[in-house]
Amino acid sequence: MRTKPGFESTPPHPIPSHYTQLNFTASDVEIKETKMVVKVYGPHYASTKRVLVCLAEKGIEFETSPVDLIKGENRNPEFLELQPFGSVPVIQDGDYTLYESRAIIRYYAEKHKSQGTDLLGESIEERGLVEQWLEVEAQNYHPQIYNLTLHILFASALGFPPDEKLIKESEEKLAKVLDIYEERLSRSKYLAGDFFSLADLSHLPFTQYLVGPMKKEFMIRSRKHVSAWWDDISSRPSWKKVSLL
Repeated sequence: MRTKPGFESTPPHPIPSHYTQLNFTASDVEIKETKMVVKVYGPHYASTKRVLVCLAEKGIEFETSPVDLIKGENRNPEFLELQPFGSVPVIQDGDYTLYESRAIIRYYAEKHKSQGTDLLGESIEERGLVEQWLEVEAQNYHPQIYNLTLHILFASALGFPPDEKLIKESEEKLAKVLDIYEERLSRSKYLAGDFFSLADLSHLPFTQYLVGPMKKEFMIRSRKHVSAWWDDISSRPSWKKVSLL
């Protein structure tokens, strides 16, 4: 099977009290506040938007750096130093570099747990369910929707014909996954319970492809609870902001 290449503010420290005897004034010294802004590579791709939504939900400032996968910019030596597999997203947070979208969103959800939206749940049991459904998304939902995205939307740009048999098989498998989602969402508002989490967030970018340019919105709308869930998560301000990038 062909694969698409590359898809996948800290305040200044307070002045110690023993320095106050020096009576510094603004005219004596200039103190500048430096904010660390997260740099995110490849903002126009779905997997990267998964990261950007997480940052938006957590209220974390970020800047983006475009990477054109079609032109092969992800194979430039400079980029491969950051991501040796040549995929996006990659983030740089000060001197810390991290890649793989789900690893990145787990990192920020944990690092800034008390900031913005709590995306991990309040108890260890809720956290377990978040992790369970995040794995369901990665292992059961994503492979099928990725195949559809690749062969319906990007095959011609990548220079190969779409595999119609694979498209049909992937749509059938995705339908079965969505049937399981429908049952789950008949019992809870979101996948991990009655709170929005990483498990829901992770579905946003590729499902937008499904209901938008792939013109397969019927797969969502034919399932009452999945449809209500999609309307809820896709109307969040974070996603509206990121989807415009």
